[in-house]
Amino acid sequence: MKRYIIFAVLGPLLGGFWLLLTTTVMSGYWSHPPSLSETEKLLAVVARTLQYSYLFGILPSLMIGAVDDILFHVKKIGWAVRVLIVGAISFIAAELLYGSRGPDSGVTQFILYGLVGFIPGTVSSWLAHEAIGKPATT
Repeated sequence: MKRYIIFAVLGPLLGGFWLLLTTTVMSGYWSHPPSLSETEKLLAVVARTLQYSYLFGILPSLMIGAVDDILFHVKKIGWAVRVLIVGAISFIAAELLYGSRGPDSGVTQFILYGLVGFIPGTVSSWLAHEAIGKPATT
């Protein structure tokens, strides 16, 4: 149960922040070095859109948490490999969901929108590994 709580709390928070950061970079808003006022504006927008990040991000985060839970019970997979597999699946899922946004296409867009899923997936999976011990033996 701890695993799903970790994914439900951290996934939308980190994913929403990285999605906003990615769309900001892709729009060309930060084509120059950002100033402190621009960073404050970004953080204000993150605070205002946090409720929507949780509204639209909690279900995908719980789905990735379920993948992590399934891989946790496969005894031959170590925790580092599990974190990388969850990150790769999250990367692919986020790229498929968000990668076609906007008129741009290319490697930069592919990587940035993939990171929207990769970062929350790997961080949540790693924290779940740290918070949860070995599976109970029967």
